[in-house]
Parts: sequence; structure tokens; C-alpha cells
Amino acid sequence: MIKRIVFLAAITALILQSCSQKQHASNERLTSFVNPFMGTDGPGNTYPGATVPFGMVQLSPDHGLSGWDRIAGYFYPDTIITGFSHMHLTGTGAGDLYDILLSPINSKATKTLAENGNRPYSTFSHGNEHAEPGYYQVYLQDYGINAELTTTERTGIHQYTFPKDDNSGFIIDLGYSLNWDAPTDTYIKVIDDSTIEGYRFSTGWASDQRVFFTATFSKPFVTSELFQDNEIIDAKTVQSKNTKVIVRFPTSDNEKVLVKFGFSSASNNGSARSLSAEASHNNFKAYQQAASDRWETELSKIKIETDNETWKKNFYTTLYQSMLAPTLLSDVDGNYKGADGQYHSANNYDKYDTFSLWDTFRAAHPLYTIMHPEKVQDFVSSMLSHYEQTGLTPVWSMHGNETNMMIGYHAIPVIVDAYFKGLLNDFDSELLYQACKSNAMDDDHGIKEYKELGYVPVSYDHENWSVSKTVEYAYDDWCIAQLAKALNKSDDYAYFMKRAANWQNHYDAESSFLRPKHADGSFIADFVAKDYTDHFCESNAWHYFWFVPHNIQGLIDVTGGPNRFEEKLDSMFTYHPKEEDELPIFSTGMIGQYAHGNEPSHHVAYLYNYLGKPWKSQERIREILETQYAPLPNGHCGNEDCGQMSSWYIFSSLGFYPVNPADGIYVIGTPLWKNATIQLDDKKTFTISCQNASNENKYIQKVSLNGKEFERTYIYHNEIMNGGRLEFIMGATPNKSLWVSPESYPPSPAK
Repeated sequence: MIKRIVFLAAITALILQSCSQKQHASNERLTSFVNPFMGTDGPGNTYPGATVPFGMVQLSPDHGLSGWDRIAGYFYPDTIITGFSHMHLTGTGAGDLYDILLSPINSKATKTLAENGNRPYSTFSHGNEHAEPGYYQVYLQDYGINAELTTTERTGIHQYTFPKDDNSGFIIDLGYSLNWDAPTDTYIKVIDDSTIEGYRFSTGWASDQRVFFTATFSKPFVTSELFQDNEIIDAKTVQSKNTKVIVRFPTSDNEKVLVKFGFSSASNNGSARSLSAEASHNNFKAYQQAASDRWETELSKIKIETDNETWKKNFYTTLYQSMLAPTLLSDVDGNYKGADGQYHSANNYDKYDTFSLWDTFRAAHPLYTIMHPEKVQDFVSSMLSHYEQTGLTPVWSMHGNETNMMIGYHAIPVIVDAYFKGLLNDFDSELLYQACKSNAMDDDHGIKEYKELGYVPVSYDHENWSVSKTVEYAYDDWCIAQLAKALNKSDDYAYFMKRAANWQNHYDAESSFLRPKHADGSFIADFVAKDYTDHFCESNAWHYFWFVPHNIQGLIDVTGGPNRFEEKLDSMFTYHPKEEDELPIFSTGMIGQYAHGNEPSHHVAYLYNYLGKPWKSQERIREILETQYAPLPNGHCGNEDCGQMSSWYIFSSLGFYPVNPADGIYVIGTPLWKNATIQLDDKKTFTISCQNASNENKYIQKVSLNGKEFERTYIYHNEIMNGGRLEFIMGATPNKSLWVSPESYPPSPAK
């Protein structure tokens, strides 16, 4: 009897423990697995500050020092903070923004540096710093001030805990700039003892950026001093390239002061409306919780099960970083500064910008079609407004500007992909088509020569990038052709399909690479495929050889068939750079000649599926997943690039990837998770499950979809969106008999 009681007690304890663990798991917030510091060290160029998904405001600390490592305003090895500005780029190589710097100060704010423009700064330590989605905190140890930051979509909200001091206060510094950024016109008006408004117009990567702000203070300031070019002026308003305002007040020990900034790119009326609509109270914790809850909702759209906590942190951090761009541009009334320099109103949609399309068309935008279909419609509407204002779709647009950075006209695959996935049914199809066609019929960026010759010829202008331009134009032309075909534009379909084959005009049988050509049709001499030259965009001939996503079979054929193609693909991952090779700053994440730190290589590991050797793809994809990402400050192997690096991880860890980002097909790779459930619209779910999921079991043994054997190496977008279950059985050794028939290969000939 006693034994039976003890046994029952033990069972009860185990049940209670299991229930407790399940309750803990169900209460576990996914935000706790996100490390916003990932990419703030090394080449990642991310920022750790507060924002909400796709928000206008990125409120983050600034060291105040220029340089490549501080492109996002922050570099993990640094030890000083000059202040907190409200707008930052995520993971790019472009030194712009840093708008509207707020710096808390008191009597101890006496240290300055020539390198930060002789502005006061404080040292800090990472031991007294914390970041999570929607929240950032740091203790400014020289001042004894604790800083906390959070945001809504269009407002930045600061809370500072001051020590006792008779000379506490803040600086709003509109002359502050870093890297490429420079103010052109700034304005400040002190409205009363708690309200300041103004604007900062600037030039840089975005040649005409405009930010209007309204700031309110929970503690009235006793004094306010306006500065023009660092000279005090006796006025309530100031306008110049370089202006700032310093406000002062006494504080008691541990006194909290809240500062709220509202923003608009169109007017101070809009910035004031942002505050009244989104930040009407002074409860900092409530704003912080609301921001956290917004992130929790978005992160919960994909729930994974795994025993590997490092992988789980990778997943939710990259999922978080996939939603840091594009960024909202229209204010609460729909107004925004357009790419034509005029003010416009977005009717029935939210206007977005920060379209890093050379990067994000590859995986980030296809990911949005699954996770954020309603946002995709706003993104496309935003691209169409850019077309209506300038006559072209965006190339790399930001804050109501076209930067013309990078190459291609990659708004087109984004639009075409969304169209064929049924997300643009309410759009004017003729407008969509004319917008897609606009860039392709332009004459700039080598397109005139491309139309005449069938390729972009060599020139020695800065960033000629001739081969890269040809192959990317050819892919975009294929996308236009598919839309033309759907709209019964047969002549245009034939025309753009002919252009889609232009990549072949660079193929050189002698070297077996895509080789730069002169205008007379001759190949350049002294060609070395591994060299980094102005003929290839941030890459070499190894990287760009594989970029024919619309016709992989055609690329296989011209290379000499499957065996030769496989040998070349093997060499891509095994031909390692030598010590004496000069590698540029963007050549990172190297596995042989494969460079995961830059986008042109991102689809290459999946190409073995087109040869009946999917196990080789599984091997390489797992290697990249395990070696090129870590939930640490130096956890990105290259620029994160506005969500592209992260989106590669999301797709690849789920087990598939859009090799051709506009054909509605995802090529199978190798999944990481025991279970991953994607929450879809209409309360549907799509689950990916893996028997025997583990570090060692990287090879797929068998697959079924909705209980039926899955006999191909790709899955259609609509199969995912219809909901269901994709089941993998994994093993530690390759199943070399799986998917060897050409009927199982992904569709690849251009059509």
C-alpha cells in the first residue's frame, strides 16, 4: 500500500511538473529569443535600438563617430554614447539618416571629443545595457543617467532617470551628422516650456530628406537656449544648417522625465498629429508593452519546436530583423514627401520606403507574401506611387528619394510575384504592367546599350558592373514577359523573352564563365574569374555565373551538361581564396568562392536539386545555416541588408527557398525544426515537421505532403497557403536515390 501511495505521488509530481513545463512554454514570449545586438559587431551593420515592425522610427544609440563600422550609428566594441537619434538604416553599407539627435545632460556632461564634433558624451558598458524588440536601455555612467527607449509607428518615446542635479536637461541637435549625411536646412521653435517643434532637411545617400518633428517634455524646462552655428541667439526660433536647443531643469534623485517625439516627412502639423494619435499619455511602460506585444504578434506567425536554443535564437532574431524594413513614410493623415520633391497623400494605403531591392527581392519580399500579404499590397502601392511621381519604379528608394544604388529594376519581380500569387487582384493591371515596363525601356544605367547590343558592354566608368547588369536585366525582363503573357500582350511577351536570354551573350566557352565584353563583341583580355573588378557588382565571375534563376536548365546546357555543371558547382564551394588574394570588404562568409555575406550567391546551394543531387544541396545548406549565423553581436557574416540575410535563414531553416523569386515555387533544402507552424490568413496553418531532427540528421530520407508521398524537390506557394502538413524524415547519411528523376527537378527552362 505504501509503495502504491509513493508511486502515485511520484506520478502526480511528474504530471504536475509536466503541466508546469507546458504552462511555462505556453507563457514563454518569443521576444525573449531575439537579440537585437546580432550584427552590431563585425560586418552586419545593424542597430540595437527600439522600433516596431516596419515602423517609421528607429530610435537607437549613436556613438557619434563616423566610419564603415558605425554605418548604423552603433558599433558593439565602442564605449561611448553621444545621444539617441530617431532614424537608422538596418544592415546596409550606406551612411545616412541619424536624424533628430536627443542627448540627456547634467552637470557631469563635460567630456567632449573632436571626433564627435565636440559634443558631450558618456561612457557605458554592455553590462548596463539591454535590448529587446521594441525597447532599449543603457546606463550613461559618466552622467549617472539611465536611458530607456521605445516607439510607436511614428513616435519615439524616451524615459530618463536622472540623479539629483540642478542642471539636468537635454540637447536637441539638428546639426549632428555622420558619414554621408549632412544637414541642408534646419529649424527649431520653442512653443512653450514643454513643447518644441522643428524640421531637419538633409542630403546624403538620400539627396533630399525631410523630417518634421514635434517634441513634448513631461517636466517643464526652466531655461531654453537656441544655437545657430554653435552661437547662442536670443530668440524663440532659429533656422540654419546647424541648429540646436538646450533645455535645463533641476531634478531630484531618481526622477523620471519622459520625452516624446512625433514625426512626419510632410509637415509639423503631421508630426504633431503623430503625437496626439499615437502617444497621448505619459505611461512609458504602457508604450513599451504595446511595442513588445506588436512584436510578439508578428513573431508568433511562425512557431518552431527545437531542442537547440541557439538555433531558436537565430530563428527569432532573424525573423525580427526581417521586419525592420521597408519603413513607413506616410504620417497619420497619409501625407508624405514624394520622390518628385512634392508632398503627396497616400489614399487607402500606407506609404512605405527603404526598398533595398537589389538585396530584398531575392527572399525578403517572397517571405512577406507568406507572412504579411496585407503589407505586400501597401509595398506595391508605394512602388506604383514612385512610378507615378518619377516615371520609373524604385531601384533603391529611401525617405522619398531614389538613390539609384546598386543595379537591376527589381521592383518588377516583387510586383510580378505578388500579382501571380493573387495579392493584387484589386489593382489596375495596365498600371502594373506599364510600371514594370518603365525601367526596362529607359536609357540610363547601360540599358540603352543593353537594348541595342543584347548586353551591357565594358566601360571604365565608376561601377560599370557590365556583366552583373546584363544578367539582372535579363531576369527582370523574364518577369515582365510573364506579366505580358498573362495580360495577352503577345508582342511584348516575345520581345521580353528574347531579352531574357541576353545572359547568354556573356557566356565564354573558353573560360566557361560569363565574361565581360567590349561594344565590338570581343571579350576582354586577361580575364581571371576570381578577381574582383568593376565588371561585376560587389562580386566576381564565380558569384555571378549562377544568376540565371529563370533558366537554370539553359545554364546547365550551355555549361556542357549536368556532369560539367556539377563539377563547377562543387568547385564553387571548394576553390578557396589564397592568402595573397585581395578580397574586398563585401566578400565575407566565404565557403570556397561562395560568399554568403553578399546576395548574388544566396540561391547557389540549392542548384544541386536541378541535377538530381539534392543531398548535396542539403549538405551545403546545413553548413551555411550552422556556420554563417549566430545570435551574437558578430553573428552576421555580412551586411544584414534590410532583411535579406535574415530572410535567407528563415526560409532555409524551414526547408525551402525561392530560387526564382517570381515563379511561385520554393526549392526544397533541409529543415532544422521538429515542428514549425506558419499561421496563415483565414485561420489556416501550414506545418513543417521533421522526424529525427537533430544536428547530425541533415539529410532528407523521405517527404510527404498532407499524408501523400512527395515526389519532387519543390513546393508551390499555393500549396503552402492552402494550409496542410509537410513531413520530413531525416537521417545522418544521404539518401542518394531520392528525387533523382528529372521529373522531380524544379521547373527551370525559361518559358
